Amino acid sequence: MANDLFGGLGALGDLVGGIAKSVVPQDSPEGKLLQSSSALADLKKQETELLAEIGRTAFEASPGSYPQADKLKLIQQNIASAQAELDEAQQAAEQAQAAQAAEDAVGRCPGCGSKNPEGVKFCQECGSALGVKTCNACGVELEPGTRFCGACGAAQGG
Repeated sequence: MANDLFGGLGALGDLVGGIAKSVVPQDSPEGKLLQSSSALADLKKQETELLAEIGRTAFEASPGSYPQADKLKLIQQNIASAQAELDEAQQAAEQAQAAQAAEDAVGRCPGCGSKNPEGVKFCQECGSALGVKTCNACGVELEPGTRFCGACGAAQGG
C-alpha cells in the first residue's frame, strides 16, 4: 500500500517517505512496513533503470530487429519537435523579459534608481539628468552628466 501511494510519485514520494521515516518509529509495525515498502520501491526503480539501459544497448546494436523501431523513430521525432517548441518558448520568454526590463529602465534615474514619469528630464528624487544624451557637436551617445564628449572633446552645455 505504501509502495502504491509513494512509489509512483517519484521525488514527492521520496520526500514524503523521508518525512514518514523520521516520524514513524522504525521498530513499530508501521515503521517496518514503511521500510520494507521503501526498500522494495528502490529495488524496482533500480531494476527498471537497468532494464532500460539493457534495452538501449540491445536496440543500438541491432535496431532493425525490433518491430517497435518505427514507433520509436516517431516518438523521437515528436521529442525533437517538442524540444524545438520548448526552445522557442524559452527564447520568447527571455525576449519578453528583456523587453520588460528595458521598459522598466525608461525613466529610471541612473543616479538613485528612482522611477520618474515619462517626459521628465531630471530625476524628481535627486535631480540627476535622465535619458540618453548625445554630443552637441558629433552626436555620439553620452552618459547623463557628461561635461565633455569623449569622442570629440566638445563641451556639453547644462
